[in-house]
Amino acid sequence: MTTMRKASLPGRDVPGTLGRVAIVGGGPGPSDLMTVRAHRLLFAADVVIADRLGPVDVLDELDPRVEVIDVGKRPGHHPVPQHEINALLVAHAKAGRRVVRLKGGDPFVFGRGGEEVTACLEAGVPFEVVPGPTSAVSVPQAAGIPVTHRGVSGAMHLVNGQAELGPGTLAALADDTVTTVILMGVAALERIVRDALAAGAPPTRPVAIVESGHTPRQRTTHTTLARAVADARAAQVMNPAVIVIGEVARAGLLLPVASASSALAL
Repeated sequence: MTTMRKASLPGRDVPGTLGRVAIVGGGPGPSDLMTVRAHRLLFAADVVIADRLGPVDVLDELDPRVEVIDVGKRPGHHPVPQHEINALLVAHAKAGRRVVRLKGGDPFVFGRGGEEVTACLEAGVPFEVVPGPTSAVSVPQAAGIPVTHRGVSGAMHLVNGQAELGPGTLAALADDTVTTVILMGVAALERIVRDALAAGAPPTRPVAIVESGHTPRQRTTHTTLARAVADARAAQVMNPAVIVIGEVARAGLLLPVASASSALAL
């Protein structure tokens, strides 16, 4: 990845002509789960273009001279379209500023980081990508759910819940040895469950819905495919949430059932 960027970025070695963009994965929320590199870049930034999820509390610690631009999306409400975010990154970098694009999770896991990389490449803007813990792994972990576990699950299948389920996802849902992790799937839960059952997944397949992982509001609803829709409705499950379908989601697999809703303070 580093070699490709160096070979592809015209002008990056010309001092004083351009700023640069850091596309930073902030992880699931707590600022101490960010990488050291992410912290360093953030506190050296002139401009921070931030999503609504991730370590937003750390923005209050920045120097008041840092320009913070909120481009956060909410379900059904995208006030700043992606092409405008791309344009902001390029414009500020071309003005000579150090830009941090701060995202929740990892930039390349349903984070549109690849689109922002493309925008920088097309504009000849120097950039780097900093990984962050994806909520697909870190949020289940916070609830004591390992996405893989020897003797239980040997593979993980990651899904965007807003999209239709393809043949590969349907096969994963029906496979006893695969964990299916669904991001952005709360609104589509009824469709997901219907399609999973139609594809041959057993009604007793364990399901866990982890809301607001790694925050004081974290809560886990343990259920099964047969009961998932009714139980989620009864619990008034809300975004942000990660849905885990598979044998690893069984209550009590690692933690005592009474502790299954609390975060693992590791």
